Amino acid sequence: MSIRIGIYGYGNLGKGVESAIRQNKDMKLVAVFTRRDPSTVKIATEGVSVYHTDDAMKMTNDIDVMILCGGSATDLPKQTPELAKYFNVVDSFDTHAKIPEHFANVDSAALQSGKVAMISVGWDPGMFSLNRLYASAILPDGKDYTFWGKGVSQGHSDAIRRVEGVIDGKQYTIPVESALDAVRSGTNPELTTRQKHIRECFVVAEEGADLARIENEIKTMPNYFADYDTIVHFITKEELLRDHSGIPHGGFVIRSGKTGFDQEHNNIIEYSLKLDSNPEFTASVIVAYARAAYRLNKEGSKGCKTVFDVPPAYLSMKSAEELRKEML
Repeated sequence: MSIRIGIYGYGNLGKGVESAIRQNKDMKLVAVFTRRDPSTVKIATEGVSVYHTDDAMKMTNDIDVMILCGGSATDLPKQTPELAKYFNVVDSFDTHAKIPEHFANVDSAALQSGKVAMISVGWDPGMFSLNRLYASAILPDGKDYTFWGKGVSQGHSDAIRRVEGVIDGKQYTIPVESALDAVRSGTNPELTTRQKHIRECFVVAEEGADLARIENEIKTMPNYFADYDTIVHFITKEELLRDHSGIPHGGFVIRSGKTGFDQEHNNIIEYSLKLDSNPEFTASVIVAYARAAYRLNKEGSKGCKTVFDVPPAYLSMKSAEELRKEML
């Protein structure tokens, strides 16, 4: 039997989830939910209907896992705990500082409903989080370093677009090369947040908007830009479409640690991603964890989970026997 998937929100991430489902033969898309007029939303999967988000609760018996594709700034803090009352859910909440608070809110709802709610699934938080855990467990005498980019951050771009007076915008996260080189050398440098990354924003503002206010609001935004050197460019809609239509991203997780009785040997663990499409890759991770959420719930598990709580085998379409034979 196929795992029946619902998509809640049909932007870049929702479209990525739709395409990822096609690559997973044990899943099928059964519904897409949007805040827009459903008649105006055209999806790529034939025979699947688009509904308004208000109608989601009518389909609790038709959906095994609801994948939430809203933004972390204002959508997911409300949507995930609410929908976890009715569905197994997966979200990509990526405001690292607020994950404990989000977990508590979602866990309360999912425990009461008996559902599994996977939060903060993607590549960071998500795959990068797992690699930080593995590397720190293997090299306890060491330091973790995470670098993002160069690429477009969906969450930070969404945060820009929420600022009053902003029509559209893209945000690029750019590693500072000198910091990256120092980490790879094994010298274990002490680096502040500001020393590791630059954030560069390209903003389309409403005509007559207070540009100084918008720039200041972006640069001082807690959890997003306040701790970084941030550059804000105001450009036209045409320039944004011409020069910034793609959504590439990537990054590095590096653990530098010592081994030996006298800690005489340096060791570097590095995990890297180079992504043509940030939302499509994020969606691919989410779809794998939707499988895990479904399996966990079938076993009687409930409550909020993160990538740390999922056995790796639960992500794969392959059986345990196949994994041992082909991958171990």
